[in-house]
Amino acid sequence: MTAIQKAIAINTGGGDAPGLNAVIRAVVLSATNLGWSVYGIRRGYQGLFEEDGVVDLTRDTVRGITHLGGTILGTTNRGNPLSWPVESEDGTVQLVDRSDEVLEEFRRRELDALIAIGGDGSLQIAAALSEKGLPVVGVPKTIDNDLAATQVTFGFHTAVATATDAIGRLHSTAEAHGRVMVVELMGRTAGWIALYAGVAATADIILIPEIPYHLDALCAKINERYETGPGFAIVVAAEGALEAGGSHTFLEHSEHSQTGESARLGGIGEKLARQIAERTGHETRSLVLGHLQRGGEPIAYDRLLALRFGSAAVELVRDGCFGCMVALRPPEVLAVPLSEAVAKIKLVPLDGDLVRTARNIGISFGDE
Repeated sequence: MTAIQKAIAINTGGGDAPGLNAVIRAVVLSATNLGWSVYGIRRGYQGLFEEDGVVDLTRDTVRGITHLGGTILGTTNRGNPLSWPVESEDGTVQLVDRSDEVLEEFRRRELDALIAIGGDGSLQIAAALSEKGLPVVGVPKTIDNDLAATQVTFGFHTAVATATDAIGRLHSTAEAHGRVMVVELMGRTAGWIALYAGVAATADIILIPEIPYHLDALCAKINERYETGPGFAIVVAAEGALEAGGSHTFLEHSEHSQTGESARLGGIGEKLARQIAERTGHETRSLVLGHLQRGGEPIAYDRLLALRFGSAAVELVRDGCFGCMVALRPPEVLAVPLSEAVAKIKLVPLDGDLVRTARNIGISFGDE
């Protein structure tokens, strides 16, 4: 029986994550083994509207990229075809819907399907395009691990390993100087990275969005560290951490803009360091780990998960299961509807095992 030849496209959208290239490699190899052609769209959907923005992907193209960080296709946080920024003659920026152009480009290029790799924002775009008739299969990607439809996303464990190593290195300098060190980690409005890395690196205080903190309780824990002997303290704060009754902290000049880019969380580490120093009198320093959490080689776990996701995505295309996303539901990688995948954000459960473990071993969440 002769296999049906297909031409499929793949893109990567949103923030980068360790493991993206492994997914691309698995898609290309799995598809070419079926006799299909594979094309990469550069910078999310942007490549569809640019000359040379769609490239052939072959075995040679993806040779030796499994271990590489980043993405050979490039990515962007500003490439939503349903809300595309277009500058007018008077210099103002208007947001226009170019989704019909995306579908037209797919027809013109005779592409049979799209494998869209991204987080909740990118997958919401994929879900909307699917509803308009584009054959789409989603692959979940975010270091934040906040997609509820999958147990874990690739890139998360590498980000945790990077953060854990950084926090571990701060212990020695904090002890040497008798300082409080505040480490700000990524995660948006979910505390997964901060919780995992904070526990693994034996932080004294972990602040996550799911558990609003009280500054008095936080400072009392720090003072206790100095009074009982260690003479230093490590505070891990998710970028979305917030004080009880307060609001999130945003970077300056990151208000919602005409381009449709959302305000960016950030600055909680510096804010806390200043408040802690004022309240306790202890010398305090802050560190924002930032994009180091996104960079570098994926660890073995993320490589394997990314390869499994890429292979499974091609199987869904083969079986005509469009409007779906691959998801890890141990022990298998299964298909879930894209609508389910983007329905809600996965937050840290307050009664979960890891929160209980942290409390049991004396880590404070600043709430008591």
